[in-house]
Amino acid sequence: MERFAGFEVDGEQGRGATLALTGPWLVSTIGAVETALDASEDAATRLDLSRITEIDTAGAWLIGRAAEKRGAGISGASARAQRLIDAVAGLGFDADVSAPREALATRVTERMGEMVYNARRGSYGLIGFLGALILAIASIARHPRRFAGKAFVRQLELVGVAALPIIGLMSFLIGIVIAQQGAVQLSQFGAETLTVNLVGRITLRELGVLMTAIMVAGRSGSAFAAQIGTMKLTEEIDAMRTIGISPMEALVIPRIMACVFMMIFLGFYSMVMAIVGGAFVGDVMLGIPFLTFLARIQEVVPLYDLWVGLIKAPVFGLIVALAGCYHGMQVKGNSEEVGLRTTLAVVSAIFAVIVLDAFFAVFFTNVGWG
Repeated sequence: MERFAGFEVDGEQGRGATLALTGPWLVSTIGAVETALDASEDAATRLDLSRITEIDTAGAWLIGRAAEKRGAGISGASARAQRLIDAVAGLGFDADVSAPREALATRVTERMGEMVYNARRGSYGLIGFLGALILAIASIARHPRRFAGKAFVRQLELVGVAALPIIGLMSFLIGIVIAQQGAVQLSQFGAETLTVNLVGRITLRELGVLMTAIMVAGRSGSAFAAQIGTMKLTEEIDAMRTIGISPMEALVIPRIMACVFMMIFLGFYSMVMAIVGGAFVGDVMLGIPFLTFLARIQEVVPLYDLWVGLIKAPVFGLIVALAGCYHGMQVKGNSEEVGLRTTLAVVSAIFAVIVLDAFFAVFFTNVGWG
């Protein structure tokens, strides 16, 4: 007994030949014969089904399609085969199945509307999160013993101490780049000594704190979102609420406070390391002794530049921590949401930090600290 469907041409190739189908024409046996049947170039005018041993709807549909393609008649069909062929007749569908695509203007407008709606919904969620945070802070202020001191110290270590190597190296290299590129450009005007002014002012006012905030957003902000999001997904946060522990007090406040406090020290540390990097380039390339470079920094850089950087640091830390904790608390549904919210936390934190930095630049210039 044949195990697979097949066919053969009875008579000479050409118009009037008979195509004899053999074997079982089932969904499990017609895989190979379907391709061969479509590729065959015979011009048979009749399909002989008398040698078919078994047939199902898949086989009947394939036979009907072959007969329609060739314009051939069907003979020798059993009652079951004929009934199935009649039942599936006309079920073929050769129309274009691609999804309709709206016009470009419609798609752009619709997408912008979705973005505005999502932004509004996100704003409502953020306002609610800030309200819950304020209530949690007030509750801790009334009951100081409820403050998670150990969690706070742990976050100080993770956000601050553990970040010292990467932030120190980054800041040192940034100082080198600023000094080297600044010296190259200033040398065209014979003002290489002003490299000290360039490194000091741009490091203390802008890049020291800004680059630190970006690094903390990518390192700690993402960690906040992933940690809290995973706890939300595994229902640990719901369990905390069940036993009477506030997630805002136990998880969010220690992270936000640690990020705010440590940004001040990390920002100052970044400034120092960037100046050291600039002094290194000054000693190697410009012939300015290392200690002379540092002494010159104190003379040419006004003290308020340092205060500008230190004032911005805790604000940037607050933004980074809020973004990480907020997006972590918004996780729901599945593990893919954790990755999505972690990405949103980093992107939104960096975007907000850069926008705020621009506002700070304008503000401090208007108050005479430009």
